[in-house]
Amino acid sequence: MNKLERLLDLVAALLDTERPLSRHDLRRRMPGEAYSDNDEAFRRTFERDKDELRALGLPLVVETVPGTDPPVEGYRIHRSDYGDGIPELDSDELAALHLASNLVRMEGAPADDPFFKLGGVVHDGEGPLARVPGGGNVQDLMRAAIECRVVSFGYGVEKRLVEPHRLVFSRGHWYLVGYDKVREAVRVFRVDRISSGVVAGDEHFEVPEFVPEVGDELPWCYGEEEPVCARLLVDARHAPWVVEHLGTTAVVEHRDDGSVIVETQVRKPEVFRSFVLMFLEGAEILEPPELRQDMRSWLESLT
Repeated sequence: MNKLERLLDLVAALLDTERPLSRHDLRRRMPGEAYSDNDEAFRRTFERDKDELRALGLPLVVETVPGTDPPVEGYRIHRSDYGDGIPELDSDELAALHLASNLVRMEGAPADDPFFKLGGVVHDGEGPLARVPGGGNVQDLMRAAIECRVVSFGYGVEKRLVEPHRLVFSRGHWYLVGYDKVREAVRVFRVDRISSGVVAGDEHFEVPEFVPEVGDELPWCYGEEEPVCARLLVDARHAPWVVEHLGTTAVVEHRDDGSVIVETQVRKPEVFRSFVLMFLEGAEILEPPELRQDMRSWLESLT
């Protein structure tokens, strides 16, 4: 069992009790081989885990275990620390939320953000392990998605009216998946490309049963332009890397000299051009003609 799994199980056990539990009680409640059978090794690991939870700001309290003489220290996390109006979450869900909200912090989020209240009382400490970029549009979209309210915003030069179904952080950017009421189709929007503030209207919507995932798309595949199928010849020196990067399914031909021809969809020629230039003379766009011409025109403009 790795450390994160052990901490999740420990927080779940601390939440799922009506009385304080001694460290030996917790040891018995933990699944599998969370802690060593050796008493001294268990004590050291348990002390480190307690310190870790406190450093993360989790509201761990120490109370005397009832009926013990001499008194024995017990531990628990009170659900009452969350206040009122909290959705029904089981102990495992709350444990995961505890760690997620304290290990990762959204930049710009207020200290009284409901999400972090759900995650537990946050104290001054070592800080989160990672910070996720936020901003007003991200928080407005999150609120609209939770309230199922249609939003409007500028995207490029167009005004969009969108049902915000899902907000996803992937590859360093926030993406909105929603139904574009102007285009009458599901679309994926990169939030940092929204050109105006997000305005939530009075119109509500029902979240569909199926919401598409934000795929692990390549940068030149994003956009609303009609895609073209590009074929790229890559020499033997760079072939292993490009196959690993694009995947074996992208390979349409292996040549005797070790070079490969790969195929990929392109919506953003300027982004794809930058990718090809990484290989210098080691790659050549074979087709379509318009992508070859785009590369040629760009190179000629430099001379």
